[in-house]
Amino acid sequence: MLGVLGGMGPMATVDFMGKIVRNTPASCDQDHIQMVVCSATDVPDRTAAILGHGADPFPAMLNALRRLELSGVTRMAIPCNTAHHWYGALQAETSVPIIHIVDAVAEALAQQRTSPALGVLATDGTVHAGIYQQRLAERGYVCVVPAATAQAEVMRAIRLVKAGLRDEAAGILGREAEALAARGCSHIAMACTEIPLALAALDGDVGAALLDPTDLLAQACVRSCLAAPRETVREVA
Repeated sequence: MLGVLGGMGPMATVDFMGKIVRNTPASCDQDHIQMVVCSATDVPDRTAAILGHGADPFPAMLNALRRLELSGVTRMAIPCNTAHHWYGALQAETSVPIIHIVDAVAEALAQQRTSPALGVLATDGTVHAGIYQQRLAERGYVCVVPAATAQAEVMRAIRLVKAGLRDEAAGILGREAEALAARGCSHIAMACTEIPLALAALDGDVGAALLDPTDLLAQACVRSCLAAPRETVREVA
């Protein structure tokens, strides 16, 4: 049973759940993967915390993790890239494996003939913490991130998505994706779970170069769940 530590943000959590369903080979309800979702909207802003001017999100994330543990989940996913800054600390608190979103991206890259340069569109927190840079460097990849002015535009677009203004965000993010492609990136990771919500309809060469880590995480979760023995729901008294 998959536990989803979500709520960061709520729309991205729903998007992730839909991708779990779409990536599951199922012909009836019973073929689908059992999920328990904690939409932990009380988790403080992750980027603000990483940059040193916000509350620590870890206690709220740990509280959500404990609730998922109590529900009997056998693996977990966190559909928020920036929250993976606390991945090691969260995994140290539980014996339930947490599937890492960057590992899912690395697996996809390994299956494709691609240049070692990967463009990364992400929050300031994800970029500053080196969440993609550090983990992918171990696999031989170099991450290319926007320059400071362009990164500020990416953050503005992410806030627009959270506010429900996807069309306006799409124009900004499309331009920044094109800029990374022009810098030699054969693939560009939409490394904030809000970004795929805005760029879902982007086409052309740049659209083809986009990688959706949320979808790749969903695929990794489906593979993990289907490889395990069929689970039964634990009754709650």
